[in-house]
Amino acid sequence: MKFETEKFKQTKLPLAELSLRSKNFYEFIKKRRSIREFDKAPIEDEIIKNAILSAGSAPNGANLQPWHFVVIKDKNKKKRIRIAAEKEEKNFYKFKAPQAWLDALKPLGTDENKKFLENAPVLIAIFEKKYTFENSKKIKNYYVKESVGIATGILISSLHYTGLSMLTHTPSPMNFLNKILKRPINEKPFVLLAVGFADKNCTTPKFAAQKKSIEEITTWF
Repeated sequence: MKFETEKFKQTKLPLAELSLRSKNFYEFIKKRRSIREFDKAPIEDEIIKNAILSAGSAPNGANLQPWHFVVIKDKNKKKRIRIAAEKEEKNFYKFKAPQAWLDALKPLGTDENKKFLENAPVLIAIFEKKYTFENSKKIKNYYVKESVGIATGILISSLHYTGLSMLTHTPSPMNFLNKILKRPINEKPFVLLAVGFADKNCTTPKFAAQKKSIEEITTWF
C-alpha cells in the first residue's frame, strides 16, 4: 500500500531561543505535584477536550492510535468508581502488598480510602486498545503500552500547563472500569486521572520536590 506524503516544514529557531525554551519548560514542569485534596469547582469541558486532543497527537505504533479516553463528571459514576477502587485497594493494603512496598508508601500517608475519586470534578479513564475491529476484521495494535504511556504523559503536561492539578491512580486490577463505563473487551484500563484545582488546604510531601540529579538519571556518550 502506497501512502501519500506531505512536506514537513520546521522553523529553525536561534539556539539561544531553544535553550531558553527548554529552561522555561523545565522550570514550569518541575512544579507539578500529585495532589489528593481537590476543590470542587467545575472545569470547563473545552479545557479537557483540548488536553485530550493534545494527548491524541502523541507518537504511536503505525499511527493506529490505540487509546480511548473516558471523561467522568457524573456524581453517581464517580461514586461507583470510588467504591470499586476502594475494594481493590483494601485488598492491596491488607493482603497483596509486600511490606517493602507498604514501607515506601508510608511517608505519603496513603491507604485504601480514595475520597479524591468523588471530590475531583473530573475523572479521566485512559484505556489501551490491544486490537480494534474494522469491517468485522480484528486488527492488532502495536506498541500499545508505549503509545498510551506517551499520550498519558502529554495529557498530564497539558493539564498542568492549563493550571490544573491531577493525581494518577492505578488500583489493581482495574477491570471494574470496563463494567462501570461500558467499555468493550478489547480495551484495558491503563490509568485513572483525577483532575481539578487543588483545595486551598491541600498539602504535598516536601520530598516530592527532591528529584534525582541529571548525573543520576542520564548517561552520555
